[in-house]
Amino acid sequence: MATSSSDDFSVFVLASDLGIDARPFLTKNEREQNQENPEPDNWHDCSQDFISDEDFSDLDLLQFFTLHGSDKSGNRVFRIVGKYFPAQVVSGERLKKYIFHKICSELPEGPFCIVYMHSTVQKEDNSPGITILRWIYEELPAVIKDRLQTVYFIHPGLRSRLVFATLGRFFLSGGLYWKIKYVSRLQYLWDDIKKGEVEIPEFVQNHDNILENRPLTDYGIEPDPFHLSEMPTTAYSFGRYAERWSSREFAS
Repeated sequence: MATSSSDDFSVFVLASDLGIDARPFLTKNEREQNQENPEPDNWHDCSQDFISDEDFSDLDLLQFFTLHGSDKSGNRVFRIVGKYFPAQVVSGERLKKYIFHKICSELPEGPFCIVYMHSTVQKEDNSPGITILRWIYEELPAVIKDRLQTVYFIHPGLRSRLVFATLGRFFLSGGLYWKIKYVSRLQYLWDDIKKGEVEIPEFVQNHDNILENRPLTDYGIEPDPFHLSEMPTTAYSFGRYAERWSSREFAS
């Protein structure tokens, strides 16, 4: 039997699916260098193509798209205040870049939801259009779309309900369409999100108080002198214009 020599060595075979911390095998200089220049944690699901170097400080000041707390399921919440968005001066392309920038730079790992406040939104001034919104959503990475759990639609007007009910399935992908949850009053939002997790602007709270005293205004059934719903009611339209017309005939 041959004796072992000083040149003998052993070979250890390690399965490739086992994890090993290689830091103990580094030299002292390599460990010090690794501590001084650690690799950044890449916990976002966005590639560098979605991260823009553009200055969005002007849009940040508007506070129409901001990251807040979490819902009761632990999902992070992005708040969108429709009234704060200047649709007439911000192009769809820049809006898309800004949304991607916010998601990729601020949103941590895990599922999230969106709280969209539609209170007192004017279509001409604050709405980018359903086509642009659909385009932005479809451009998001698939993993981001999968992480989106719910879109809470606060204070939907009659027109919004009709549009989404009739055309929503054609303009929105199936995944997004079924994630929309209409919330007519803030009290119903607290069933899913604790108070204090999302900052509610004062005008949204005031709008909610008015609607609470006029519950049928959401559906255009009773007069709406404050134009709270997005479509004029039949009673308001006929009553006002009939009165004006009668006054003109009497005056003539």
